[in-house]
Amino acid sequence: MARPLRIQYPGAFYHVIARGNEGTQIFETEGDRKRFLSYLESAHERYGALFHAYCLMGTHYHLLLETPHANLSRICHFINGAYTTYFNLRKERSGHLFQGRYQAILVEKDAYAQELSRYIHLNPLRAGLVSDPLDYAWSSYRCYIGTVTKPPWLVTDVILDYFTGEAKPQEQYRISVMSATHMQGEGPLEQVVRSTFLGSKQFIETIKEQWIDAANTDIRNVPALRDREKRMTLEEIKNAVRSAAGIASPFYKTLCLYMSQQYGGYSLKDIGDYYGMNAPAVSQQNRRFKNRIIQDHDARRVLGQVTEAVKCHMLRPDPDERR
Repeated sequence: MARPLRIQYPGAFYHVIARGNEGTQIFETEGDRKRFLSYLESAHERYGALFHAYCLMGTHYHLLLETPHANLSRICHFINGAYTTYFNLRKERSGHLFQGRYQAILVEKDAYAQELSRYIHLNPLRAGLVSDPLDYAWSSYRCYIGTVTKPPWLVTDVILDYFTGEAKPQEQYRISVMSATHMQGEGPLEQVVRSTFLGSKQFIETIKEQWIDAANTDIRNVPALRDREKRMTLEEIKNAVRSAAGIASPFYKTLCLYMSQQYGGYSLKDIGDYYGMNAPAVSQQNRRFKNRIIQDHDARRVLGQVTEAVKCHMLRPDPDERR
């Protein structure tokens, strides 16, 4: 069986799952779990990893992970390697602790981040360990609802920013999670495409065009993209949109927002801060534009022009590489 693709680019968002070899317990004690969390902190400090949610089960773990520097492999190799060394020394054992490669699903962040965080936080309930996720100490749920202090390496505002009602976002998130405890039907992981993607058809096509086709890369050799860490700044994206579409274009501001997310890989919060908007407003405008380009020929034409301008900038050789 072919190994799942490893697509890596700045700002990519992943659901990472790693299981114990042959179903073995990888977390046996409170000390084990604390040690593992310390490696998440180290991965944040060393490699810039941003963790949006986590859950440590007995035989496996879940992470919702963002990689600003396109270095998923380094991050996961460090975490699993460091923890295996610790666990083997404590148990006076040797050999593999984890079952083969970790699973890393590339996620369309704004469409699935909230749903995936709920899925991750409800793992202990599905396993019959607790009846309320608040009672499980080894997930990020308590940080989300504000009953414990959030560590600096855990990012909660990206998901909490989706909740804009009158109640506090933490309370709205708690209600959202608890409302899913009785939901029937498929979970988000049932929608994964080829063990690699969780997102819309447009998201998958964008990734293919930008990070595979644009690099003239054989899709079977996608790990060769692992060292590609450059991305345009928000200012460069805005200038590319202005150059291709013109500031007078009715799509100008919308294209700036859309390209910053789709091709820049920036979070809704970063984009909103740059353009003086809140994250939900950016998300709403981008969703509307996605729907518009399906039916509006002019919108598709302008988007094509802007996309080519952005891709040409991204693929432009670095001056240092020409020497």
